[in-house]
Amino acid sequence: MNLRQLWKNYNLSIVLGLLFLLSWVGQAVFQWREFADEQHAHGQAVEVGQYLNAFMSSTLENWQSEFLQLFTFVILTSFLIHRGSHESKDEDEKMEAYLTEIRRKVDALTERAEAGPRAR
Repeated sequence: MNLRQLWKNYNLSIVLGLLFLLSWVGQAVFQWREFADEQHAHGQAVEVGQYLNAFMSSTLENWQSEFLQLFTFVILTSFLIHRGSHESKDEDEKMEAYLTEIRRKVDALTERAEAGPRAR
């Protein structure tokens, strides 16, 4: 698979992945500056190991809260209904009923047209 085909098939995932990496690198840079300033303010040496522990801890806290929120939303919307919302099944059922009615009318018109002028 060439790059053009890869981009065509997976451009959403590629863009979201790049945005994720960009924001994560940004978080790392700014958190490093904050960590280094705090260490200097306390007269302590800046150690990469301590920074990595703090960075991974804050990253996991952010991810945990985001995934928990998303997971809760997905699970609740699969069981509960808010009539008229995009996630609600009532709109799908209503649309299905409209389509069934349209299909029934088209079939009736088609049968009349195939039967010829005598059926009218």
